[in-house]
Amino acid sequence: MNNLEQLENIFRDSLGLEKEASVIELTYRSIEEWDSVAHMVLIADIEDFFNVMLETDDVIELSSFSNAILILGKHGIVFNS
Repeated sequence: MNNLEQLENIFRDSLGLEKEASVIELTYRSIEEWDSVAHMVLIADIEDFFNVMLETDDVIELSSFSNAILILGKHGIVFNS
């Protein structure tokens, strides 16, 4: 499984979504499940899996799936589809 697929699974698991749910278009609060508590769970799960420590600005800016890819890219995580 590549990093993109792993990140998709992290989003699904952290936000309590079904395995088939598309996360590509997700943005913060675009769904009921992505509230402030779920956001912190998502951040912790991303940090744990990718072994990174996100800065406060990164946590705030991680407001969509696509932003997560950009932010993790700044930390050296490579995403190939």
